[in-house]
Amino acid sequence: MRLGVLDIGSNTVHLLLVDAHPGGRPVPFASHKRPLQLVAYLEEDGSISRRGQDELVGFVREARAFAAGHDAEDFLAFCTSAIREAANGREVLDRVRRETGVDLQELSGDQEAAVTFQAVRRWYGWGSESILNLDIGGGSFEMAMGTDELPEVALSVPLGAGRLTRDWLHGDPPSAKSVKELRRYIRATLREAVPSFAHLGTPHLVAGTSKTFRSLARIAGAAPSAAGPFVRRELRLEDLSLWTKRLAAMTVEDRTHLDGVSELRAPQVLAGALVAESALDLFGVPSISICPWALREGLLLRRFDTKMFDADEPLPGAGVGHTQLDATARTPAGRGA
Repeated sequence: MRLGVLDIGSNTVHLLLVDAHPGGRPVPFASHKRPLQLVAYLEEDGSISRRGQDELVGFVREARAFAAGHDAEDFLAFCTSAIREAANGREVLDRVRRETGVDLQELSGDQEAAVTFQAVRRWYGWGSESILNLDIGGGSFEMAMGTDELPEVALSVPLGAGRLTRDWLHGDPPSAKSVKELRRYIRATLREAVPSFAHLGTPHLVAGTSKTFRSLARIAGAAPSAAGPFVRRELRLEDLSLWTKRLAAMTVEDRTHLDGVSELRAPQVLAGALVAESALDLFGVPSISICPWALREGLLLRRFDTKMFDADEPLPGAGVGHTQLDATARTPAGRGA
């Protein structure tokens, strides 16, 4: 079946269409996205302006039409901190539903962390044992850790790269004082959160999801996205610390010329680097593996899991792949032919 998942994030609005069947790996079919920083449309009272709402409604209509035009059989739509924290977030969701027919599901920060962790677990498998996953969004920073399909601890803190850039890093390049003050704030915030994971011990694998982590890894020499999702990518704290210093001295224009940094992400990649550096340091890990699956894939996997065990769907035991078991293969041991 073909399923679409619409992600209303802090920096972009993104529709992903994938092909899969219950129990099968989701394979990307098509993508439709647009830069839309809803926080740029915030009024003084924290509400999303009429113009921002119009942009959002217009894209949701586009996304629904795109999904229908490509024969999507199912459609999920969700939003994260950009709408969750807006003063008129509920009114915005009601307007989107009324004018597009799409019901945007609002995810809490902890839910984001948990669903993303599930995608990471599926990507790396049970052999990875305990996993700590870190995800830097535009408005928040998610952390999750555990040994099972879902994390034992999942936390979200307001350390998104876009939010921190707006609130702390003024000037181009920002002053050394503002960078120092932001670093101090990030570390103070994380020092309150990191101890919540201490009882889980040392993770066997530390993973990083989100465009910010992918960009930072690419800056530090990881393979480009064109190399495909199965190429191993890693970001070392030693390299990250060096690049954080370099990014702090660069203008936004200079950053756009770095590998893996788009014009949209260039203003906030420094804040993302500061969060990543502090997190790796406080968790005491020297490097992080970059996982290609994240929140969207986690939601897709949950949807397919639901359909797998739906009363109207065949159970996975009815066949191996697409090949049905014959009667002999189903005969219990000891009752031979």
